[in-house]
Amino acid sequence: MPALATTALLLAAGCSSPPSRPDSGATTGPRAEAAAATATERPLAVAAAPEDTATATARPGATGAQAQRSKLSVSSYDSRTRRAVISPDDGADTRSPSPSASPSPSASQSPRRTAVGDVIASAPAPGAPHGLLAEVTKVIGETAEGTEVQTEPARLNALLGDDTAKGSVPVAPAAFAVDELLPDVDVSWSKTGDVHVGPEGATVPLGSLRLDVRADLPTAQAGTASASTSAAASVSGFVQIAPRVDFRYGGEGAAAAPASAYLGVSGDWSSGWALTGRADASATPARIPFATLHADPVLQVGPVPVVVNLDLTCYLQVSGDGRITVDVEQQVKGDFTAGGTFGPAQGWTPVSSSDMTSTPVRTSVTTAGSVKAALGAEASVGLYGTVGVVADLAPYVRGEATGTVTGTDDRFEADGSWAVYGGVDLTGTLRLQLTIFGTPVFRRDIPLGALHREWPLAGSDTP
Repeated sequence: MPALATTALLLAAGCSSPPSRPDSGATTGPRAEAAAATATERPLAVAAAPEDTATATARPGATGAQAQRSKLSVSSYDSRTRRAVISPDDGADTRSPSPSASPSPSASQSPRRTAVGDVIASAPAPGAPHGLLAEVTKVIGETAEGTEVQTEPARLNALLGDDTAKGSVPVAPAAFAVDELLPDVDVSWSKTGDVHVGPEGATVPLGSLRLDVRADLPTAQAGTASASTSAAASVSGFVQIAPRVDFRYGGEGAAAAPASAYLGVSGDWSSGWALTGRADASATPARIPFATLHADPVLQVGPVPVVVNLDLTCYLQVSGDGRITVDVEQQVKGDFTAGGTFGPAQGWTPVSSSDMTSTPVRTSVTTAGSVKAALGAEASVGLYGTVGVVADLAPYVRGEATGTVTGTDDRFEADGSWAVYGGVDLTGTLRLQLTIFGTPVFRRDIPLGALHREWPLAGSDTP
């Protein structure tokens, strides 16, 4: 029996990491050099950055060049000219030393002039909403707000050097800015001490984001099926996810490509959906975006604020021959991982996996035909405004039949054969911008490869 149906899911991304040694605060002189040497022997902590996270600076090639927390901050940035104004934090003396003064490379705990060669990592700042990772190439002059400089894009290995770091950090649901693209979209989330509920009665676990949607679909015109079997077509359901950003770095020095690197998105999800009526489907899938989400979580990797840019587009998608009239309801849950990993021997290679289970489908169908419906999400994850990984996760239900089929649940009368399948598709791309880790430049984007899993739910040959 044919039954179609659609599905759901969504994805997304953030990083949590094992708790690590507390930051000991900065020291200078021989003690600082000894502390730096000790620090390189253990992995840097990776955790969600505090709201007042500090800027980090390093001067590759200089004595004591390891990245340190800085009392400098980015007051403004012009992405067109790549000019920035760097100033001391609030409370510091904003007057700059005379041009002849030579800043000390180790004086990270006291305000100093920005100099050529400085590499700066900043959380989102005015003009740099996705954070800033840049090297100073020229000091232009002084302004009322600080020192104006010319910059060029920098690489993470200039700051992380020969350190190592690994972590997976959750993205707080409240951090997402949501743009609802259809009228009937509700957003719900919960976190400790704060709950936002969309649809009445929705229960959202801590750390999860839920989107409920209902959309009318174009209805097939009577012709290939009798008018009595045609009905208004609609899709309704919800997607609930707890996204994480995954980050790993194994350094070989500020001037060398790292020995290892990884950037990706993973998460847990559950979804429920229902498809009713006879949609005006075609062989080419019709995709209907219903919400876009964006977040810029900041990971604290040792002293360095690493800004991750996460975008999600949730969509409905239907394809088929426009002949089947269905009433299908299904629930799905599982997890997913998508990203790119780097090693000196193989370069960048894709990582993708998904483990999903579904409840037995409950459906009624009329007439023969085929239909496939998905409730999915496309996610992109990058660093400092450059997209590195794009992944598209689409759980779906597919139904097909030959001959004439009528019935409900497991009580069907069929002159022919029918089957209903559940499945999940995961596709994506690694982008050139992943070289932000300091790895060799791609010559082209690298496909993640297509992960396709499908399993039978019901059918005329099902025991």
